[in-house]
Amino acid sequence: MRSKLFVGLLCLELLMLPVSLAAKETTGRLVRLGDVSTVEGVRDNLLIGYGMVVGLHGTGDSQQTVFSVQTLANLLQKMGVQFAASAVVVKNVAGVFVTATLPPFARPGTPLDVIVSSVGDAKSLDGGMLLFTTLHGPDGQMWATAQGPLVNGGYSAGGRGNSVQVNHPTTSRIPAGGIVERDAALDLSHLTQLSILLRDPDFETATEAAAAIDRALGEGSARAVDSRRIEIRIPAPGPDVVPGLMAKVDNLMVPIHPLAKVVVNERTGTIVMGQAVSLGACSILHGNLSVVITTEFKVSQPMPYSQGTTQVVPQTTVKAAESPARRIELREGASVDDLINGLQAIGATPRDIVAILEAVRSAGALQAELEII
Repeated sequence: MRSKLFVGLLCLELLMLPVSLAAKETTGRLVRLGDVSTVEGVRDNLLIGYGMVVGLHGTGDSQQTVFSVQTLANLLQKMGVQFAASAVVVKNVAGVFVTATLPPFARPGTPLDVIVSSVGDAKSLDGGMLLFTTLHGPDGQMWATAQGPLVNGGYSAGGRGNSVQVNHPTTSRIPAGGIVERDAALDLSHLTQLSILLRDPDFETATEAAAAIDRALGEGSARAVDSRRIEIRIPAPGPDVVPGLMAKVDNLMVPIHPLAKVVVNERTGTIVMGQAVSLGACSILHGNLSVVITTEFKVSQPMPYSQGTTQVVPQTTVKAAESPARRIELREGASVDDLINGLQAIGATPRDIVAILEAVRSAGALQAELEII
């Protein structure tokens, strides 16, 4: 009977063994390869230009902003109006920088959203109109033009002592206010090799992605060059080969292995910790020390007929208060939930948590990358 029971348990363990091995092999979250990678050479390009906004209701640049008056004079001179720039006093114009992003494969006529930002001392761009402006790329060439009425998400109203400002009235948008003038498309028909770049470099993810591409396109179709770059061999160049191939590659599901990272924003007290973060065994003692300094001004009155003068004497008081240290015990391999629950139990504030995380990392008990932004 015992031998039959032993054989039965052994068979049950053998049946469960492939399941456990498969679970270990499929560690990592499955995502589309196109969501975590980009194609090398297929990228956005930044554009910038200088222009003028007109039609403002007395909220434009003042006379001290010389370049806006000079720009207005140059525009009018091109239209046959001759005058001295020093003799002009206008408050309805503003000099602005115009920025936009040129998307990949943009063709002439493609609309662009543009951002208009004041350069001088204009109070608001609300109700303004951007005049014809050329937008240039890093190569100095003109790639797009922009013009149109501004859409302002903020406003400023009031006078010197009483004023109200909502958002940033000196920055506006023009939806579809730009037009691409030059062909920026990349010719893919003659390519024999293509490379994709992972957004987050990882050797294991790159290797598994290359293996998935090999299974989909054939053996030897892809290889991982490093932790970020994967090279894909194109079987035969053609006008529609690369788009179809990339559509198939982007839809492949590959496992990703996120890095153990803790991101801390000291300015706002925001802390984001990934699930892969693990903690070593440590004991945390944390207390608060506050120092309060108050100054009171008292009047010292001289005695009658003493020939003295009345003086204001400051009296400074310093008080220091220190709360008892609070303690957290973490075992080896503790998770983020254990740390957060412990910190909440002692009433730690976000500022306290930032200081505690930095101290835990210095002690070698935080097995993660600590990034402070």
